[in-house]
Amino acid sequence: MTVRKNFNFDDETAHTIEEIAKSEGITQTQTVKKAIELLKREHKKQKRLEALERLKNSPSANIGDIDLRQIRIEKALKHAN
Repeated sequence: MTVRKNFNFDDETAHTIEEIAKSEGITQTQTVKKAIELLKREHKKQKRLEALERLKNSPSANIGDIDLRQIRIEKALKHAN
């Protein structure tokens, strides 16, 4: 789907996109697409961290002392069998 066929970037941004595309050996469109994907991942990561922080501070999050290392060991042993 094409949202728009032309974007107007300032000269510095356009030059940066061009340099990155040349160094990566990809087109400028692919460079912009890659940048958008990185921004999407970063945004998703930030939302998850915020949700984790809310969960951490909620009163229902206190489920006792949990040994994550022991849980990982038990999980590894379960999958090994």
